Amino acid sequence: MKKAFFIILLVLGIECALLYSFSFGTLYEKQDSVSVNDALQSIQTNWDHMELYHNPTNLDFVILDLEGNKRYQTKDGLRNNIYDAIRNNDLILDIVVNDEIKGNMIIQNPQMEKVETNKRRMSEILTVLLLIQCLFFIGYICYIYRMILHPFQKLKTFAKHVAAGNLDTPLTMDRKNIFGAFSEAFDIMRFELKQAKQNEAKANAEKKELVAKLSHDIKTPLASIKAVSEVGTAQTQDEKTKDRYLSIIQKADQISTLITNLFHVTLEDLHQLSFHMEDLSASQIQTLLENSDYHHRAHIKPIPDCMIYADQVRLQQVFDNLFSNSYKYANTKIDVEIQMSETHLLICMEDYGHGVSNEELPHLKEKFKRGKNSASLEGAGLGLFISDYFMSEMHGRLLIENGEHGLKTCVMLPLSGKDLRKN
Repeated sequence: MKKAFFIILLVLGIECALLYSFSFGTLYEKQDSVSVNDALQSIQTNWDHMELYHNPTNLDFVILDLEGNKRYQTKDGLRNNIYDAIRNNDLILDIVVNDEIKGNMIIQNPQMEKVETNKRRMSEILTVLLLIQCLFFIGYICYIYRMILHPFQKLKTFAKHVAAGNLDTPLTMDRKNIFGAFSEAFDIMRFELKQAKQNEAKANAEKKELVAKLSHDIKTPLASIKAVSEVGTAQTQDEKTKDRYLSIIQKADQISTLITNLFHVTLEDLHQLSFHMEDLSASQIQTLLENSDYHHRAHIKPIPDCMIYADQVRLQQVFDNLFSNSYKYANTKIDVEIQMSETHLLICMEDYGHGVSNEELPHLKEKFKRGKNSASLEGAGLGLFISDYFMSEMHGRLLIENGEHGLKTCVMLPLSGKDLRKN
């Protein structure tokens, strides 16, 4: 028994020595000189336009000016001062522009990350080895912890997650401890709660979708009834008949009001959306338009150099909806024209689908209103309404008109520093 104990100690000592040697090996890894030169040359060339700079290499580095201020970094969490760079054997290069030193380039030493990783591994392995040794002396305590205390703590943590609404993390089951059956029952409960929550969300979504799709079908016959009653009122001379028609008109108006209130409930989530306004460059707007043109049918003209003030996410949603409508209803190529004035940027998209009637144009941005050309296509008539709401919240405008070839939709965006509000 003593020999086995000393052999275990000897093996542990050898392992610790190997771990120490492996962890504190070479602290510096030679960088690829070609990549370093490429990165340095690209930084010196783009020094005055670092906000548009893209790293052409796979190196991780930080760019500092002469005052030590950070101007660029390839990713977060990098060392960004000279003192830390020297301490970690990072490669420090001067950035020279027009024979003048403008700042420093700190290329991270990847070997230090490996050393830190090895230290953590060594710590973990040493901890395991120490636990193995402690098993000789505190086996019973570890048994109590593994079989009772630890499973109970997992159940306690799991119960907190469920109470907080986190139903995605399963509870691992261990049938060897006394809580094995409880673990299985608790996880089944979590799964059933998650299914119930998903079914509830699905039912709510289907309810809203059903209400939206039925809106046009309900209001169209109601409008017809009201129109016929109004014609009857105008033509009849009998007072009783006229009173009956007027009563029908009043009832139709009451029903229309109730339906409108019901539809408003389905859109209540729209007003809870948040808007993050920021300055967007011409290149960012160009990217948003190209992202929305996923069928590549649009001819997008270059955007003049400018800055607009908008929410990038909401603006992308507006462009997505406009391109999607053109794909669905016109299914033709799209011309994208760009105009800029002193106060705003105007982006106009025109397809070749022959547009809509002049009577329908003023109503396309209303809730649940669709053109006659959409009768055979699925849709709820909410896209343009939501897009118009987004543009209004971003102090812009959404304009719809018949162009030379088809329907023309224009997005009016305020330039940075200008407040183009709707009157």
